[in-house]
Amino acid sequence: MPLQSYTSINRVDRKRSVIVSANVDKSQTSPSDIYNDILENKLDQLRQAFPSVKFALDGRAKDEKNTKGSLIRDSILALITIFALMAIPLRSYSQPLIIMSVIPFGIIGAIAGHYLAGLTLNLLSVFGILALAGVVVNDSLVLVSFINRALKQGEPLEQAVVNAGCSRFRAIVLTSLTTFFGLAPILLEDSLQAQIVIPMATSLAFGILFATVVTLLLVPSLYLILADIKRGMKRFYHWWWQPRTLG
Repeated sequence: MPLQSYTSINRVDRKRSVIVSANVDKSQTSPSDIYNDILENKLDQLRQAFPSVKFALDGRAKDEKNTKGSLIRDSILALITIFALMAIPLRSYSQPLIIMSVIPFGIIGAIAGHYLAGLTLNLLSVFGILALAGVVVNDSLVLVSFINRALKQGEPLEQAVVNAGCSRFRAIVLTSLTTFFGLAPILLEDSLQAQIVIPMATSLAFGILFATVVTLLLVPSLYLILADIKRGMKRFYHWWWQPRTLG
């Protein structure tokens, strides 16, 4: 029986290497999930059987890992920029936080949308979530701006909050519904070309839909809570400083 050997010897960094590659069905899983499964379940067994063998990541999984690192940095920068863009015209550091409080709920809606659609979260899903963070704040900004304008006109706080929810309800709901149904053709498309953008469209569509419902309830409540906190801080300030000033 003739001896079998490699037809060629590959080297990486002057070390002999064996390249193991595979095509991933992204409708079932993602390269990062396979990579994590190998690290957690298979790699220790290989190291025990072959102590001299070293393992390295390459290809799309490596690119995806590197991209995730830059996405975290860019996401933090984007959130800071969104906060600054709203803090300057509103002249407040607390109101932008109220407006941005709906972003986590949009992310929950995006994850739920993937579950309902039977999709796995991948890098394009994260891109959609990043775009979602800049979109879901629009409805909150409309509510907060309406409340601020009503307060400047002399309306009581509770009445201004109620009027904001009633007056802006139709505009907020219609804006979100038109966005959702505008993305619906992409979600329903089954062609191969559309599979690339479906995760991103899913994040946007379901995230906006869920965040809209939360916005109509959360933002007015947080505005009232913020007003109570400010009143409490003023009372504490007067209680703490007035006796000492008089003394």
